[in-house]
Amino acid sequence: MKLLYSVIFFLAGAFCTVAQQAPWAKPDIPVSARDRVYAADQTSNTVSVIDPSSNSLLGVIRLGDPVPGALSPLYKGELLVHGLGYSPDSKTLAVVSVASNSVTLIETATDKIRGKVYVGRSPHEAFFTANGRELWVTVRGENYISVIDPVAMKEVRRIEVASGPGMTMFGPDGRYGFICSSFTPELDVIEVASHTVVSRLPQGSPFCPNIAVSPENDEVWITLKDSGKVQVYSAQPPFAQKALLETGPITNHVNFANNANGKFAYITIGGANQVKVYRRGAATPELVATIPVGELPHGIWASGDGSRVYVALENGGEAVAIDTLTNKIISNIPIGQTTQALVYVPNAVPDGAGAENLTPRGEAANLARLRLESADAALPNSYASAAVNSLGLLDLVEIAASGLSPKTQYQVYLAESDHAPFGKLEPLAVLKTNPDGAGIVQAIGPLKTLRNGSSSASAEQPRRFLVITDFKDSSHVVMRQASSASAPDSK
Repeated sequence: MKLLYSVIFFLAGAFCTVAQQAPWAKPDIPVSARDRVYAADQTSNTVSVIDPSSNSLLGVIRLGDPVPGALSPLYKGELLVHGLGYSPDSKTLAVVSVASNSVTLIETATDKIRGKVYVGRSPHEAFFTANGRELWVTVRGENYISVIDPVAMKEVRRIEVASGPGMTMFGPDGRYGFICSSFTPELDVIEVASHTVVSRLPQGSPFCPNIAVSPENDEVWITLKDSGKVQVYSAQPPFAQKALLETGPITNHVNFANNANGKFAYITIGGANQVKVYRRGAATPELVATIPVGELPHGIWASGDGSRVYVALENGGEAVAIDTLTNKIISNIPIGQTTQALVYVPNAVPDGAGAENLTPRGEAANLARLRLESADAALPNSYASAAVNSLGLLDLVEIAASGLSPKTQYQVYLAESDHAPFGKLEPLAVLKTNPDGAGIVQAIGPLKTLRNGSSSASAEQPRRFLVITDFKDSSHVVMRQASSASAPDSK
């Protein structure tokens, strides 16, 4: 009898290891060279393509040109490549470009562009319904979902929702679509078959950029970037709130991984350069790991078997692969500039190399990373990462700061020195913080003299440094560029 019980226990345990993975709740699909990881590179206007079997960059799909060439009135490429989604059969990748109001459909097996659909102002993310027959695009600059027929490649209807829809994700059974908002503190639930809103739920704060539905179809997790929180709802009527988690500044994206250790949610915390891991299943999710990953983690997605999680570093110019059993980084992979979304597509390339239409990163590989540290005793925990992305003759610098005063404006300057008295200050940008004291700002200009080590500074073009001051008092420096070029993994 004891032997019988042991056999039953072993079989039950073995069955439980066959996890169902988001977003389609399919059985485990082991990592292989047929899989692909895609990353949407906003500044280089490319899609980086990674082979997860070797954790290597195969190349990029070039959808547009970098600024300033992309600003011509005759420009026809895509601009601000930002959002990603893929079909249930893994054959089609949808790429959203914010500034050119487009969705590009790409054949994953060949990396060929099938076509483009232009939608309303400033779309953000797109995802396919569970049956693959519709592609729902959140038009964040408007108040509707653009429903696209991916075969005819045209918009077939619009679904009105709260102003500023951020992202749509569907339950694996395909019954409901969940749409969070980036401008309105409202989560809308839509019945997919009828395209009607069946519930409007309160968000904890107005700015939600990302949403995920658990593979068990029991939970909906949304990130609240402005307040540094994650809100968890039931995925079934009446869609009640289950938890509100304090996660950290610039809480970006969330995704799920099930493995032999249990069921987990992985969340990118941009302002802390971390990924936080929560165990799911209890009444309140339990924080079980905090993983330092690098500068400004953004997009995140699990492999088809839940054994790995891939994270795009917006200011790091890399994607990192995390082993979910140990929660340790196992690889760093170069990608394009200021990457936003990232998805893992199992069986994207059933046959062949799948790299025929890829190109090298080119100028997008030219990146310098800086960090800023506190210069004000009243803000001892302030910290910022900065990335200087080459655009050819010009550069784009992106600064992601945390630990500052909430809902406050600061001035970013170029300074002659990295220490007091800092010398002549040249205004560069205004940084506005969220309610959690974090903020992100960009600026474009001839900024190569900011680079540590490989500076092109000369007598005619002396090296300069980043400082952040009180908005009304430039003599009050709150953060200054640190002497080291490499930012720490976490504060």
